[in-house]
Amino acid sequence: MPKPRRDVVAIVRWMLLLACWPLWLTVAYANPFYAPPPPQDDAPVFSGDAELGFTHLSGNTNSQTLIGKTLLTWLTGKFTYSLRGEVRTVSKDNETSAEQYLVSGRERYELDGPHYLFGFARWEKDRFAGYDQQLSAIGGYGRQILENDTHTLSLEAGPGYRHDRLREYDDERLMVTYTALDYRWGFSDYADIQQEMSIEYTNQNTTSRSLTALTARLNARLSLRLSHEIKHNSQPPDDTSERTDSTTSASLLYRW
Repeated sequence: MPKPRRDVVAIVRWMLLLACWPLWLTVAYANPFYAPPPPQDDAPVFSGDAELGFTHLSGNTNSQTLIGKTLLTWLTGKFTYSLRGEVRTVSKDNETSAEQYLVSGRERYELDGPHYLFGFARWEKDRFAGYDQQLSAIGGYGRQILENDTHTLSLEAGPGYRHDRLREYDDERLMVTYTALDYRWGFSDYADIQQEMSIEYTNQNTTSRSLTALTARLNARLSLRLSHEIKHNSQPPDDTSERTDSTTSASLLYRW
C-alpha cells in the first residue's frame, strides 16, 4: 500500500522538523503566516503574483508611500511550496515614518481527506516596532473546512518557536502557540473577498494579524486590490508608542 507509507513518511518528516526548529532557523528562509487554500486541480506547477501600491505627494505636503508584495508558489505531488516577500515604507518631508520588511517560506503536505500538515519560517523587521528583527518557525495540523466554487475556509494550528532580537534589551527566545484561518468568498466571476487572521501567543505577549482584501479582476492577469491590514502586539517593547499598526491600501496585482 504505497499511499499510506507516503503519509507515514510525511508525518515522521514533520515530527523531525518540529524537533529541529532551532537548526532549521539557521538555514531556512521565512514564510507566510496565514492558512492558504489548497491548489486547484488544474493549477499550474509554478505560479506567482506581484502587488504594488505607490503614492507621491508634492507641494505643500511632500510624502511618499510604497507597498510591494510578491508570492511564488510551486507544486510537487502532495506538497505545496510558497515563498513570500513584503516591503512597506512611508516618508514625509524626507523623514521615514514607517519601514517594514518580511520574507517567509512555507510547505504544505496534503493528507487523505480535508487534512494537511504545514510548516513555515518567517523573518520580519519593523524599524518602528521596537524589535531589531524577529525569526519565527511554526508547524502543525490544518483542516480544509470549506472548498467549493464560492467559498473556501482553511483552519490550522500548531506550536512554534520565535527569536526576538531587541535593540536595547537581551534577546528573547519564546515558545509560540499559533492558530490561523483563511476565508475566501468568490461572489462573482470577476471579484472576491478574502479574510486572513492569525494569532501567535507567547508568555510575553500575543501577536494578532488580520488582512481583509477585495480583489477585482481587470483581465486574465491584472487585478485591482483594496486591502486593510492590522497587526496588534499586546505587550510591545517599552520604546514602542503604539500597540496596533494598520495599513489601508489600493494596489495593482499582477498574476502569472
